[in-house]
Amino acid sequence: MAEINENIHTVESEDTGVIQIADDVVASIVGLAVTEVDGVSKLTGNITREIVAKLGKNNLSKGVVVEYDEDEKAKINVSVEVKFGYNIMDVSKEIQDRVKQTLQTMTGIETSVINVRVSGIDFRE
Repeated sequence: MAEINENIHTVESEDTGVIQIADDVVASIVGLAVTEVDGVSKLTGNITREIVAKLGKNNLSKGVVVEYDEDEKAKINVSVEVKFGYNIMDVSKEIQDRVKQTLQTMTGIETSVINVRVSGIDFRE
């Protein structure tokens, strides 16, 4: 079955072998999914859509914490700043939905919890 290391999620298959996905990869996927949600200004790591386009995907893991529970499901904690004028609950729910769907599609990793912390409001226009 699957084995979980500190920084790598490992899935063993009797038929095909071992697949390992580093936590940084999972965190980057989560970060990208979050920055694509309308109303998100930035992750707490100060990564905006414009900066992501310039810097690449390596900095997307800031503001994202990935852990795994005993059922091998990901527990995601993400901290964001929301743009002024957007409904915080709607943006947060969209973050949860987008993260869950993106992780499942790209990695096959299921999530047990996706916690969203709104750390501030961006009043810039």
